[in-house]
Amino acid sequence: MKINKVSLNNRKKVIRIETRKGEFEYPMAKLDVRPSAKDKIKEIYVDPELGNEAVTYFLESGKENSLHLDAFLDYNKDPDYLRMLFLYKLSVQAQKVFKKSKLSKNEVCRRLKTSASQLARLLDQTNHKKSVDKMLELLAVLGVSVKPEFEDAA
Repeated sequence: MKINKVSLNNRKKVIRIETRKGEFEYPMAKLDVRPSAKDKIKEIYVDPELGNEAVTYFLESGKENSLHLDAFLDYNKDPDYLRMLFLYKLSVQAQKVFKKSKLSKNEVCRRLKTSASQLARLLDQTNHKKSVDKMLELLAVLGVSVKPEFEDAA
């Protein structure tokens, strides 16, 4: 996903971006290089050098920093982003367990009722087009029990 437009809302003290999925805000108070009343954001733009997936801003003092799209999605708890993170964690865990497992690829494929190429896609952490169900099934075949953990957001 790319950032189409960025703007500042100094009254609300947020940076607002627009993407094809909609608008997302990020509070200035959470920035690593924070603006202040004496050192405001002088310039902000969608950074083409970062693939239009981040914004870069400059303070009046000359300090600069970039903020990736993921920070906006994480702060706003975008469900697609959270699903992608969950799949990533499941995939990395499946890779670790699969390497230690005494099960062959053929045995895992047979038990999953799938092909070797599908198994490779399941183990690929960059593939986001897989289902959580199939990942949980793979981990179960590998002998891993997945237990959800809940944290209060407050």
